[in-house]
Amino acid sequence: MKTSSIFNPISLRAAFGRTAFATAALAVLSLSNLRAQDSDNPVRFGVKGGLNYSNLYIDQVNDEKGKLGFHAGVFVKAPLSELFAIQPELLYTSAGTRIARYSNIPFVPDGQINFNLNYIQLPVLAVVTLGRVNIQAGPYVSYLIGANVKNVRVDSKGVPTNGGGNDTRELSRSDFNSLDYGLAAGIAFDIKGFQVGARYNFGLREVGTSGVAGGLTKNAKNSVAQLYVGIGF
Repeated sequence: MKTSSIFNPISLRAAFGRTAFATAALAVLSLSNLRAQDSDNPVRFGVKGGLNYSNLYIDQVNDEKGKLGFHAGVFVKAPLSELFAIQPELLYTSAGTRIARYSNIPFVPDGQINFNLNYIQLPVLAVVTLGRVNIQAGPYVSYLIGANVKNVRVDSKGVPTNGGGNDTRELSRSDFNSLDYGLAAGIAFDIKGFQVGARYNFGLREVGTSGVAGGLTKNAKNSVAQLYVGIGF
């Protein structure tokens, strides 16, 4: 008996992607109408990009094992008044962590391990505009599009082991949760058509599924600090 396509993981991933982009497109069209209706506080479109400093946390954030990455994408700032605005964004962003030097970690040979997680992220931020200063806060949802973790020790059959085998395997996207969500907050400054800012993303969902990935991450969540420059139009 064939399994219904509605339960096909590939179909579900494709459906999520279509839904995310359709939502973003509808938001842009709606905000374009607002721009036409309010010439005193026009909607502002822009592109942005910058550096990430990411980590995984369990109870408290500890930056000693952070790793550098980047993010890039587009944003729309829609003023609701002179003071308040809504700013949805669509970004490619990297996350993860590194363990610099370690020993006696299950399934992992002594040395270094990097968790590399890549997401499409959709933050929707409330913005308080105080002159050139923008105070931003709101939720985000992210979809995992790529992942790899190297240096996981395996035996001769490719099964993770605590033994002394020299073979290693990589964890991939299927070992991690596809969806991530959390809260974002930051501050930005408008400078002659540019926006320079800093933001912190606080994940609320565990990144690893059960099995080896869950054991390695130990229910850890994403923690990402960002510095960026944007150009508005």
